[in-house]
Order: sequence, then structure tokens, then C-alpha cells
Amino acid sequence: MIMKASLVARLSRHRVRHLSRSSRPPDLPAAGLRQAGASGGRALETLLTLSTPLALHASRFTVALFAVLTLNLNLSLPLSALAAETSAASAGSGLAERVIEHKLANGLTVLMVERHQTPIVSINLTFGVGGFDERTGSTGVAHLYEHMAFKGTRTIGTKDYEQERPLLEDLNRLNSAMQALERKQQDGVERTTQSRADASEMQKLRQAFKDAQGRAGELVVGNEMALLYQRHGAVGLNASTGKDVTRYTVSLPANRLPLWAAMEADRMANPVLREFYKERAVVMEERRLRTDDNPNGLLYEAFAAAAFQAHPYGFPTIGWASDIQALTPAATQQFFKTYYGPANAVIAIAGDINPPEVIALIERTFGAIPGTASPPPVVTVEPPQRGERRVEVEFDAEPILLIGYHKPAIGHPDDFVFDVLDSVLSEGLTSRLYRRLVQEKKLAASIGTDSGFPGVRAPNLFIVSATPLAPHTTAELEEAIYAEIDRIKTEPVSQKELEKVLNNLDASLVRSLRSNSGLASQLAYFQIVAGDWRYVLKGRDRIAAVTPADIQRVAAQYLIKSNRTVATLIKPASSSKSAATASQASTLSKPESP
Repeated sequence: MIMKASLVARLSRHRVRHLSRSSRPPDLPAAGLRQAGASGGRALETLLTLSTPLALHASRFTVALFAVLTLNLNLSLPLSALAAETSAASAGSGLAERVIEHKLANGLTVLMVERHQTPIVSINLTFGVGGFDERTGSTGVAHLYEHMAFKGTRTIGTKDYEQERPLLEDLNRLNSAMQALERKQQDGVERTTQSRADASEMQKLRQAFKDAQGRAGELVVGNEMALLYQRHGAVGLNASTGKDVTRYTVSLPANRLPLWAAMEADRMANPVLREFYKERAVVMEERRLRTDDNPNGLLYEAFAAAAFQAHPYGFPTIGWASDIQALTPAATQQFFKTYYGPANAVIAIAGDINPPEVIALIERTFGAIPGTASPPPVVTVEPPQRGERRVEVEFDAEPILLIGYHKPAIGHPDDFVFDVLDSVLSEGLTSRLYRRLVQEKKLAASIGTDSGFPGVRAPNLFIVSATPLAPHTTAELEEAIYAEIDRIKTEPVSQKELEKVLNNLDASLVRSLRSNSGLASQLAYFQIVAGDWRYVLKGRDRIAAVTPADIQRVAAQYLIKSNRTVATLIKPASSSKSAATASQASTLSKPESP
């Protein structure tokens, strides 16, 4: 099944890459943080001079309670307390009254919700940047910077930044020289003497680069940021990069909020791209694992590239391999300066907080970061598709079918109709596609839909993903899917199906707001992609207003052949022949029945 992007699904999913998980720290008072940890104490002492420790309702913090909470990373609230604030009927009005908004002079938006059931706070720092903002030649830079953000700052992750800085500059100079020499060698055939001289020069550059990298590595304090968080009770330290947003999340004891503010403000203001070339190699290996050697990854990459021939949604978020290898610290640093300013960020905090004190803390830390110019808009618009596009990807794996139709972006009236259509077709065991193609006809082993692939900030795709159940083929399954889509156009959706959509939405809303981390995630996400966190509440009313006629109109307008892209994973011809030969050999070798 694919990961959904409908409003219902966006309320419950958390697509993040796990970075670290904590063990229980000593229960230190805020003043005692300066002495904690062998390598972390010095950097932490420097950072804490940025803010005065606050007493944020931590008196109820006990070892027993924290031990229970570390077993439940969702930090779920007690059901009795939850019922009053997140029932389907009251979630909208109750939440709308409880969210406190504050905007700093530099443009940073802060959203806060008080929840005093446990002495925990969950924080979601979301930037309005992702693969959406990349250009040809630098794809993957947003994802690479997410990796680099955990390498530290001028005070975290280094034994002595003043000694480290010239070594980093030497590395960048040597890398530039090696790239220039590689381009020279690729320009054309050269004289043998010159080629030998260049090869000798490249060998010298590589050795000098290796030596400088070793000296720089001696000054690195590995993983210091994550270790600092762990030592002070943080759990769920995560980061993710998508098409539309980049997110940094963590939950920690309420009296450690000053630590978070000091560290994250420092990371936003003073990141250092140390170990850049090692991390770039890690990303290349990640690409090989998740895309090049993965049938799903390869198929989705080819599918998006075929569907979006102009817009950046056609680029892989992890980046094209040649682009990743060409990324430099200078280009990555410039990307950071352009897109990671405070005006392009939202901080959402939910938990045991005192909002006036939190505002004062954030003003002292993040407020000291200078404002930056607004990021440049993406001006490229995907032109209308004028005919079906089909692509095949060969891989020695079981077949997969993807079908995508272009549709409007988030906020468009028809986007809400697609949310309903998504739910009607594939939400649950009684949905149309699952019931007809999996249970009744047994054509598919799995099937699902997504109403916002690969992102939502720009016009995107409504997609159907399915795997045929042997011996059925992707062609049979594709034909059956089109038959069900035609039924949507001609047969009105029943009132019972519409009620089910609302029930699923209400359940997802309650689940998503139940935990502090879930609430912070939804507030920050919709503030960035929709421009208003209230979208999560208003969306329900818009979905409730969708009629069967709306669904038929949208299906007839968008779900047509000329507007679709179809991608199929098939086995290479050689693999198919080998399998057939093996099958025949197996049959011939069987002994005859007596």
C-alpha cells in the first residue's frame, strides 16, 4: 500500500527518518544541565548563556512517570482528559480557542497549546522547503542539508572550531581542484603526456584531501547534538525531508525546554557543514538502497519523472545520483541561507508549558537571529498533459502498477472532493477498490490510492497503486481499475459511503490530536503548506459539504485517459525466459505418477 496524502491520511501519518532514541537521563534541575555529560557539558554551558532557565511546570516530573513515558514515544494523553478536548464534535472549537499564536519580528511563527496532563513538551520545527524548491543540477540538496544539520554548529560537534575552520576550507579547496581536473579529463581526448600529468596531479590531490579530512576528523565530536538531547530526557528525535517541507521533531521534559531553544536557535543561526563529503557518500548509499536497488523506489522515481516534465515534483527528493555527487558545501550553505531563515519556519509546541514564558524564551533565543528575504517562488507550472504517458521499469521483482491523474493543489475546492474520492475508493476493507478487486474478483494482492502525490503545495497527482495477484497480470488489473473509476462517474456515491468518509476523518482527527507530538505536527504542517493551521479544522466542514454530484463531476473532468500517466514494473526479458525455462525443466524432471 502507498502512503496517502489525503486530508484524512495527513492527519495520522508521520513520514520521518528516525535519527536517535534516548535513554532515561538523570533528573537534573535546570541549573545542573551545565555539568551533564563529558563532551556535552562545555558546548551546553556556552549555549545556555543564551537563555535564563525557566521553571516550566516540572514539579510533577518523577522517575516512575518518565519510565512509563519512555515506553510510549507517542506520549498519549489519558483518555479521560482527551475526551474533553479532542472528541469529533468539540475538537474544532476547542482547539481553535486553545492555540496561541506569536510572530517574532524576524518572521518566525510560533504556535503553542497548553496541556498539563504530563510534564512533557513536544516540539515540531518545520521549514517550508523541500524537493519542491530544488533546481536541475542541485536535486537532493534539501535532503543532504537535513543530514548536515545534525553535524553541529560552531559550539556543538567540535573540539575547537577555530582550528577546524581552516581545515574545512582546505577540504573545499581541494575538492574544487579535483572537480575541475575531472571536468578537464572529461572534455575530450588529450595528449598522452598531459593525461599522465593530470593523473599524477589527481593522485596528489586525493592524498592531500584524505590527509586534510583525517586532521579535520580529529576535531569532530561525533553525534554530540543527539547525545546532548539523550542525556536530558529527549525522545523521538527525528527529521524528515519531503517535497513540501523539512521537519525536526523532539519530545522532552518540560524543564529542558531552555536546552532545546538554545540548541535549535544555534543550529538555525550557525550550522557548520563538517564531515560534508562523508555524509554525501552516506546519502549516495541511501539512494542506492532505497531507489537503485529497490523496485518500488525505481518505479516511483520513473513515474514522477514521466508525469512532471517541467515542475520540480518530477525530481526525486533524494536527488539524481549525478547531482548528489556534484553538490558542494558552498552550494548547500547557500541553499540553507535562502530557505532556512526564521520567516520560512514554524515552531509548534504542545505540552506542559506556560505560553508567556515560552514566548519570552523564544524571543531571547530565536529572536536574535536576523530576518532574511523571502525565498524565491517556484515559477515553473506543469503544462496541461495532452495524452496518456506510459513508462515501463524493468526489475527482477513482482509486477507493480501505478496510475496517476493530474489534479489541483491544496486549498482548491476540488482538492476536497479528491479527499472524499480517495476515501471512498481505498479507505478500509469496505472501500470500493479493495472490496471489488481484492476480495471479490481476487485480481489484486493490494491496492490503494493517494490524493496528493508527491506533494500538495502545487498541482499534483491522484494516484492508484496496485499489485496483481498471480496469475493475473497488470493489464487485467489496470482494466478493472478503469471500470471502477467509470462506475464513480456514472453511479452516484451513496450516503452511507459519505458518512463513512466523515467517520474516518473524525477518527483520524481525534487520533492525530491525541498526543502532544501529533498535535504539534499537524499545527506546523498545515501552517506551512496551507498558510493557516486552521485548515485542519476547516477541512472537515469542506469535506462534509461534498456531494455525490461533485464526485461525479471531478471524476469526469480529471480521471480521463489524456490526463493520466501509467507506470508498470516488469521483469526483464532474460529473467522471464529463465523463469520459463526453469519451470519447464522442473516439469520434465517430475516422475510420472504410478
